Amino acid sequence: MEVKKAVIPVAGLGTRFLPVTKSMPKEMLPIIDKPVIHYVVEEAIASGIDDIIFITGRSKRSIEDYFDDSPELEHHLKQKNQQNMLKIVQDISSMVDFHYIRQKEPKGLGDAILTARKHINDEPFAVLLGDDIIVNKTPCTKQLIDNFYKYGRSTLAVEEVPLEKTGNYGIIKGTPLDDSLYILEDIVEKPRPEDAPSNIGAIGRYVFTPEILDCIKETVTGVGNEIQLTDGIRLLNNTQKIYAYKFTGKRYDTGDKTEYVKAIIDFALNNEDMKEQIKEHLAGIHI
Repeated sequence: MEVKKAVIPVAGLGTRFLPVTKSMPKEMLPIIDKPVIHYVVEEAIASGIDDIIFITGRSKRSIEDYFDDSPELEHHLKQKNQQNMLKIVQDISSMVDFHYIRQKEPKGLGDAILTARKHINDEPFAVLLGDDIIVNKTPCTKQLIDNFYKYGRSTLAVEEVPLEKTGNYGIIKGTPLDDSLYILEDIVEKPRPEDAPSNIGAIGRYVFTPEILDCIKETVTGVGNEIQLTDGIRLLNNTQKIYAYKFTGKRYDTGDKTEYVKAIIDFALNNEDMKEQIKEHLAGIHI
């Protein structure tokens, strides 16, 4: 079956960016003139997804508003004859089909994905986390979908992470098939560096067979007293082969303040209207 649906969990509290996230979803933080979540949705669409399920929570209404029609704004732009800007605004609301499911309380990533079960309807699906922007000619999710079509099994995006940061990731133990693909043996949620089975961490992109939902439902609360996706993956691995794919591309973890600033700088340097002024500014900084 084709992978046409994607689940994007956006119910997290964004505590790493307090106080701004007290009233503004972290996924709506701007990278110049587009919010982080816009880039995530663009990746899904470029990967062939045409049906997106947002798992939302309290104070996330601005995400729904962003991807909705804006009649007053569109009318204003028409009156001002700002046709280019009007097209940008209209294109946002007509990207794909959007659905919104409320996660009543933040009980973990596994629980968030499980809330989409009825909409998934026993089909394979992608999961994209709203913190990660991944830049590459071939979208990261498309790379995973291609591997899914080749092997017919769930595939996780992974990359090498600094050993001191293993506590931020699900860390895999895998059997290499080639330079970029592993057969998953095990995955451990946020291990201490001395307990990590490797320095290969799962990042926020997945393609799953629908059986992952049964496995998540069977799990109990794990690390952080939450329903962990990692525990569901471990259960699925008992009955189905799972692959871990070392994707190509540049990843920005915009949930991290330093990485967020790096993303803004890099995107500005790739913007023809801004790059020369930004280069001049950076060259003039003396530290």
